[in-house]
Amino acid sequence: MTPDQALAALKEGNRLYQTDSPVRSVQGRDRRIEIALGQTPFCILVSCSDSRVSPEILFGRGLGELFIVRNAGNTVDTAALGSIEYAVSQLGVPLVLVLGHSRCGAVAAAADVVQNNTLFPGSIGRMIEPIVPAVLSVRNAPGDLIENSVRANVSRVVSRLRDASEPALIDPFRARKLRIVGASYSLDTGMVDFFDEG
Repeated sequence: MTPDQALAALKEGNRLYQTDSPVRSVQGRDRRIEIALGQTPFCILVSCSDSRVSPEILFGRGLGELFIVRNAGNTVDTAALGSIEYAVSQLGVPLVLVLGHSRCGAVAAAADVVQNNTLFPGSIGRMIEPIVPAVLSVRNAPGDLIENSVRANVSRVVSRLRDASEPALIDPFRARKLRIVGASYSLDTGMVDFFDEG
């Protein structure tokens, strides 16, 4: 798939998911055997760990189609970046989608830090640190602070990946063989809003 075809496939899958249309995702024994010796996913999906956000379901995809990197707050640390670079350079994946979602707990925690100087114990505090700049960037913007921060956080991650200095990402991105896109998922409607398509 080209980057544009990969993005179109995700959009169509989400459209079908929203309307409860039957989804013909590839799964089952035959598919498992087909991909057992190698994988060819068409999208790297950087997503939140939230149990209500299941990428294969909300995009109608099956086994071997999505290379998923998940953590609370859909941030990109060294392990996540290495996973993304691996999928692009070794598997030839043409699309990276950074997906935030409404009412994200990690973003709400970062907003609590900004608004109330709340301290979270252990690794939780360190985990939300990368989200704090996104909250700060929109704290005086009109609208809902959490929803604005979710989108700002996605855009920060997208910008970081687009501005990467590693050849594994920057070379295919500049050659237009890789697209890096940002989106947000509504827990209420099931709709994915692709708002940062570059």
